[in-house]
Amino acid sequence: MVTTVKPLVYSCSGCSNVAQLANDVAVLMDREGLAQMSCIAGVGGQVKKLVNIARSGRDILAIDGCRLACVKNTLALHGVTPKWYLELTELGLKKRDGEDCSLADFYRVLSYTYRLPDLIPVKQLPIN
Repeated sequence: MVTTVKPLVYSCSGCSNVAQLANDVAVLMDREGLAQMSCIAGVGGQVKKLVNIARSGRDILAIDGCRLACVKNTLALHGVTPKWYLELTELGLKKRDGEDCSLADFYRVLSYTYRLPDLIPVKQLPIN
């Protein structure tokens, strides 16, 4: 049996629509077993166990809502560079406080995320 180590996913979870969308995508990936979500606030807060996870060498997907790049910058403080990086405003989403993103926005970002090279392993079915 082959064991595959899931990538880590860190997301923004600020107060804007795109921040919450970043978090929603990360949570879904965790719940679906595609990645293991870890806590970027704990990394920023110097929680040793969480910093060690971030620095473990595992592949990382970092999802920021906007160009402030809080997730990317927090990882960089610990010498960590994500293998994959998304900034949702670069995908054409507008940052707005006091609003939610639409379900269409969610699926658009999720679809884009799932197409990142080598992020989601392709299962090969046996040929009978």
